Amino acid sequence: MTLQNFLLALAETFSMVINLYIWIIIISALITWVQPNPYNPIVQILNRLTSPAYRVVKKFINPVFGMVDLTPLIIILTLQFLNIFLVRSLQAVAYGITQNSCFYCYWH
Repeated sequence: MTLQNFLLALAETFSMVINLYIWIIIISALITWVQPNPYNPIVQILNRLTSPAYRVVKKFINPVFGMVDLTPLIIILTLQFLNIFLVRSLQAVAYGITQNSCFYCYWH
């Protein structure tokens, strides 16, 4: 029961962190539309948080089509996929664990 609770809590924590980072990406993308002051502390924090992810995406593909940069969209879709896959996988493992089951019993 303790391992099950731990895995469920871990899955929920991953989900919250991924959702928070998605919102950071969205806010960062929206702020670029208004030409923010680069010396603003909030803009600097957003840039520090999003620049590594932007660099990774831009290293593999050129997501700029005309005047539109699709990097935030690619990152958000990737994070959503990870959120669904990782969280549901952890939940499935957690719900598969019962008090009277053992891993060895399933294979023999």
